[in-house]
Amino acid sequence: MSEEHASMRIIDRYARGDTDIAADELWALEAHLETCGPCRDRLSAAVMAEGPAVAALIDTVWSDLEPHLAAAVPRQRRLPARLSRWVTPAMVPWLAMTVSVTLIALLLDVVGTGPGDVSFVLLLAPVLPVLGVAASWSHGLDPAYELTASVPRAGLHLVLRRTASVLAVVVPALLLSGWATGVMAAQWLLPCLAFTSATLALGGVIGVTRAAMGLVGVWAAVILAPTLAASRTSVALQTAGLPVWALILALGIGVVVARRGAYSALGAHR
Repeated sequence: MSEEHASMRIIDRYARGDTDIAADELWALEAHLETCGPCRDRLSAAVMAEGPAVAALIDTVWSDLEPHLAAAVPRQRRLPARLSRWVTPAMVPWLAMTVSVTLIALLLDVVGTGPGDVSFVLLLAPVLPVLGVAASWSHGLDPAYELTASVPRAGLHLVLRRTASVLAVVVPALLLSGWATGVMAAQWLLPCLAFTSATLALGGVIGVTRAAMGLVGVWAAVILAPTLAASRTSVALQTAGLPVWALILALGIGVVVARRGAYSALGAHR
C-alpha cells in the first residue's frame, strides 16, 4: 500500500478472495479500508469486475442478514461509525448496567449497610469489567458476530479494542467510587485488570464469553459468598494480596500475547 491508498494489486487480490495474501497485508488493508472511502469504492468496483460470484454471495448474505440486524438494533441505538469500531450496540445496556451496579455498591458503602467491614466496591471491582467484555463477545447478543469474526481484523486487535472500551467506562466509575469510600486505588485496580486479563487469556481456549461467565462463578463461590458470610474482607482483597494480583495480571497478558492467533478463530467469540 502507498502512504495514502492501497494499491490496486492488493485490492484486486482481496476482491478475488486470494488465500495466499499474507496475514499482515490483510490486516493492514482492512485497517486502511475502515477510514478510506475512495479505496472502499475501488474495492467495490474490483469485486464486481474480478469476482462476480463473490459479489453475488455478498448480496445474498446482506439480503438475509439486513432484516435481522434492523430488528435487533433499533434506529435509536445505532452507533456512529467511529464509535462502532470500539463497541457494539449490544454492549451499551450492559455498560450502563455495570456503571449502575458500581454506583449502587458505592451507595451501600457510604450508607454503611454492608456486613462488617466488607466493601462492596472491592467485592465487585474484579468482575464488573468482565461482564462488559462478555457482552461484547456474546453471539447471542450480537447478530453480526459471525460476520465480524470472519475477517482478519477480528483477531487480537478487535479483542483489545472492545476490552479497552469496557475499561474506559468501568475504571472511571470505580475510581470515583474508590475515592469516595477511601479505598486505595491499587486494591480495586489490580484485581480489576487481573480478572480482565485472565478472562481474555482463558477466552483464547474456551471462548471469551464462556471464560467470563466461568470466572464470575468462581469469584462468587470462592470470594464473594465466604466474605459476606464471614462479614470480613478476604485476604485476596487486602493489600497483602496485591502481589498475587500483579502476578495474575502479568501471566494473563503473557498468555494473551503468546496465543494472539487464537482470537481469530470463531470459537474465541463464544
